[in-house]
Amino acid sequence: MLENFTVTITPFGRKRNVTVYLPNEYETTQNAYPVLYMHDGQNVFRDEDASYGTSWGIPEYLEQSGFHLIVVGLDCNHERYNRFNEYGPWQNAEISKQVIDRNETLGGEGAAYIDYIVHELKPFIDAKYRTLPEETSMMGSSMGGLITTYAACKYPAVFKKAASLSSAYWFNQKEIEAFAADSALQGLERFYMDIGTNERSGKIGPEQYVASSIPVYDILKEKVPMCEFKIFEGAEHNEGAWRARLGEVFGFLFLEA
Repeated sequence: MLENFTVTITPFGRKRNVTVYLPNEYETTQNAYPVLYMHDGQNVFRDEDASYGTSWGIPEYLEQSGFHLIVVGLDCNHERYNRFNEYGPWQNAEISKQVIDRNETLGGEGAAYIDYIVHELKPFIDAKYRTLPEETSMMGSSMGGLITTYAACKYPAVFKKAASLSSAYWFNQKEIEAFAADSALQGLERFYMDIGTNERSGKIGPEQYVASSIPVYDILKEKVPMCEFKIFEGAEHNEGAWRARLGEVFGFLFLEA
């Protein structure tokens, strides 16, 4: 079952669509559920809503796999390049030439975006639905993977499990490495990350994608009790590729050890 409503991301005064997936038995039981927050919410649930016609297919996967979760998808900002701004924790004045072929400073709103999720959206979701507030996770891909990693490092006691697929660490490479190195990460139980060998974004190619993930993994694996990094041969940078490896991601995050 999917529910939709609109919120205002208060630091920016921007309205945004939120879609919530509830397990099929939600209305017939009094069970409470862990919550998974996902970025680019328009691409998470249904193909007809997805930006490029293919979604992650989360409802079908969860119903077939037997994982019982509430999933909250927060749409990205579609206006100009604000997706880069909201998902980029730190500003980057140089990367725009490689990804959008313009000279424009991008990023810098990510901290306020994550603070909004933690201090406003999560309390709202926990009050509105039967959640297990201490069992909260986050997942994202590309820039959504970057901001997920930032969130896990800033709020490891909130987002105890996190998954970062095909991460655009190159957007804030030095900053995210330093931030992860300086974060105690106490409370973060499991961290999954992966990359494909055929990922591209503008002028950013496969070698840069793979190379940018390795040092982040090297830092996190020393601090997180369960940390996994997988490289998928030939995998591209799109929702179809991420949908194909949902079993790997959910199995690592949510199966009992």
